[in-house]
Amino acid sequence: MKRILAAGAVLVGLTLLGGEAAAQTGTARGKVVDEKGQVIEAAAIAVEYLGGVTRKVETKTNKKGEFTQVGLQPGNYRITASKDGFVPTSIEHRINLGEPTYLPDIKLAAPRAGGAGAPGDPAAEKAMAELRASVDQAIALTKEGKLDEAEAIYKDLAAKNPTRHQLFYNLGIVQAQKKDAASAEASYLKALEVKPDYAEAMNALNTLYLSTGQAAKANELAAKAATANPNDAKAQFQVGYVAFNSGKYDEAAEAFKKAEAIDPNYAETYYFLGTIALSQNKLEDCVARFEKYLALAPTGQNAATAQQLLAACKPKK
Repeated sequence: MKRILAAGAVLVGLTLLGGEAAAQTGTARGKVVDEKGQVIEAAAIAVEYLGGVTRKVETKTNKKGEFTQVGLQPGNYRITASKDGFVPTSIEHRINLGEPTYLPDIKLAAPRAGGAGAPGDPAAEKAMAELRASVDQAIALTKEGKLDEAEAIYKDLAAKNPTRHQLFYNLGIVQAQKKDAASAEASYLKALEVKPDYAEAMNALNTLYLSTGQAAKANELAAKAATANPNDAKAQFQVGYVAFNSGKYDEAAEAFKKAEAIDPNYAETYYFLGTIALSQNKLEDCVARFEKYLALAPTGQNAATAQQLLAACKPKK
């Protein structure tokens, strides 16, 4: 009994740290849509690795607005989508080993009929082109580590375009990189003020709260995101993840099970449910959860740990 409980305690630490195997790579999959949820074909996608030396690969969306990028070293990435007539938008996300990492939909601001960005209006098209050029400049400065300059550009653009939630989101990303948590929080909240169901800003803000020890705020925001996106497995999973990190295992299990019901192939739910079952000495459930995780993600970032703990769950012959 003590051996099993000890293994569960170790697992909590390993889960938060994560494991990476240098010889393995990951895959990013995502979709680009407009503000109405319509897919955007032939959008340019830039995938930039943020860990150490910056590397950038590019691809485009297909007729369904989807894109896939394989061969990615596990770690944190910035994914930027752009297309003529839309404001470029960036998100940051961690790419894991093994099974594909499904990114949140990247939403590009649709052209405004009769206003800024309206097709066929030379003045509006010029303004849109200037806006895109400024965003591209800010992205390039961020990549070069010139965060103060990038922040200044985003602040100016956001002040001039207060209805474009992506600008506040991108500003928050830069401020978070500068370790200016208060400013990043304000920018993410402004993005959510403009677009209350903006999942990317919710996720970024949630990550910020967790990294700065504000578990209560993270829990509140995760719950809000789950309510706004009731059929999104990732949103439900995030509720569980926050609760798990706060030691609220019953709440975490409930949220993970909701995510499982929405998407039975969401591998990480089984890993965390196995973790919880192990800590509670529910050995049969522990075995079932880890076996399911390994079936879905045999080379996932937690696969090695899951194998070890699966053995700890099984009764000795």
